[in-house]
Amino acid sequence: MKVLHVIPAVSPKYGGPSKALLQICRAQQAHAVEVQIASTDAEPGGHIAVKLESSTTYEGVPAIFFRKQWSEAFKFSRSMASWLKRRVTDFDVLEIHGVFSHACISASRACRKKGVPYVIRPLGHLERWALDQKLARKKMFLKLGGMSMLRNAAAIHYTSASERHSSEQALALNHGAIIPFGINLDELTVPAGCEQDRNRRPYVLVLSRLLPTKGIDVLLRAFLAVRKDPRLSDWQLVIAGGGPPKYEALLKDLIARSDGGDSVQLTGWLDGDAKARALVGASLLALPSHHESFGLCVVEALAHGVPVLVGPQVALATEIQAAGAGWITPVETKSISETLIAACSDHEERRRRGEAGRSLSRKFSCDVVAEQLIQLYESVILSAAR
Repeated sequence: MKVLHVIPAVSPKYGGPSKALLQICRAQQAHAVEVQIASTDAEPGGHIAVKLESSTTYEGVPAIFFRKQWSEAFKFSRSMASWLKRRVTDFDVLEIHGVFSHACISASRACRKKGVPYVIRPLGHLERWALDQKLARKKMFLKLGGMSMLRNAAAIHYTSASERHSSEQALALNHGAIIPFGINLDELTVPAGCEQDRNRRPYVLVLSRLLPTKGIDVLLRAFLAVRKDPRLSDWQLVIAGGGPPKYEALLKDLIARSDGGDSVQLTGWLDGDAKARALVGASLLALPSHHESFGLCVVEALAHGVPVLVGPQVALATEIQAAGAGWITPVETKSISETLIAACSDHEERRRRGEAGRSLSRKFSCDVVAEQLIQLYESVILSAAR
């Protein structure tokens, strides 16, 4: 089986979907699937350093990259669209990661013209909450080709039941399959030196793009409000990630006005050993998003035995609550403050919920997810042949 994964950008600075794709590609390779990634060289604020318009590898996965010519949001690339028109017939099936992008619309049109089946992974972009952001622009996109792209897909790959329900309700779609993101549990190593890190102050970790949708400003206000409680006097909030300058400035202003410099760290984007070290050393991971179709950083924390604090609109919240792997709290300052006090003041409860999370994370093994995706691809290829 030959599978082409089309994604507007693979830079890790765009968050979990890019990393999840690479792990799934490697797992599919282990199941004797020939995979290739087609993407632009886009990165927030510039371009990643990759060879363009010729076969290469990226993080161990065969890939081909094209110049993003303009529009950070749309990621237009004429050369990528041209290549897709010529080459989609080299593959048995495409998985298109995203919706509101030139790469996605170009890939789907090339597939329909050549009779190649394709699957769309919408990354949460079709949920009602997400559609309401920049609504006029998205309505125009859907009218000018987006709905045709979606309705003619062989399947739509949702990563949670809540994403499927919200998306299908919003757009009257009915051909979805639910397959979660996967992580490679074998890659979850503990970097050298982490034992020394355990002597540092305990901390709540945010490991995410810094966007208003993530509710990080609400978490920050809550933490600053309770940091002088005797039970939390030694705790820190570590915010690891990058985002729009305006939102980062808001967070820095909140810290400065509350004289919270000793209690809050803004580390910027972390990757590799630095990210793993931050995650392994955390006592609690927080993702209080107003909307989250999955939450890869949550699964990574659970796999390391780190309990989590999430908002009810995080798609994994129901499973976390059922497994007893963390705390679910409304994205409100008062509720998060109360939850922080409860979680941070009870070491034994954090340990218990962390162990429950470690067990839950096995459900999201890359091998399991790869097998589910291969079965989906086989079914759509067979249907197309018929």
